[in-house]
Amino acid sequence: MAETILLWAFCYLLGCIPFGILVARINKVNLREHGSGNIGATNVSRVLGKKTGLMTLAGDLSKGLAAVVIASRLLDSHWQIAVAGLMAFTGHVYPVFLKFKGGKGVATGLGIFLFLMPVATVSAMGVFAVTLWASAYVSLGSVLASLLLPIFGIFYQYPPEFMAVSVIVALIVLHKHTENMQRILDGKESRFLKK
Repeated sequence: MAETILLWAFCYLLGCIPFGILVARINKVNLREHGSGNIGATNVSRVLGKKTGLMTLAGDLSKGLAAVVIASRLLDSHWQIAVAGLMAFTGHVYPVFLKFKGGKGVATGLGIFLFLMPVATVSAMGVFAVTLWASAYVSLGSVLASLLLPIFGIFYQYPPEFMAVSVIVALIVLHKHTENMQRILDGKESRFLKK
């Protein structure tokens, strides 16, 4: 069990790597002082361009994916692997290196669930794409996709441990987007795509 706990700690620290902050610093920008101040790919795209935003997306996705791939090779049970993914997600959202003030977790969650629940995740990505096309709100697409992921997981009959973690992740994503949802209702949320 000690080895499992050490691996979970490693997954948390892996999740803590702030790719948005790092790519912004390479470009001599303090991301916290620009745009929404968020460290995720959407804000990086707005501040530094879509190419840099894609780099951030790839980094955040990869650390989530790496955590569960490594865990699946070293751990025996679904619940242990699911916790490893949750630890990586928690590291991104509540990183010790940034005083526990991280991103909203969508890209890291995407990496985690592309491995744990691939068909359900692709279905949720479809919801995100349609929502983004219809509304131009990344935040709305992210929330809807996250909330529907557990439902897709049930439909495709994935292990209950994976679905339980997807529910926790969905609730955290919803919580982290509370202000975005209010701005949408007030008509003040920034659109990612021009309509």
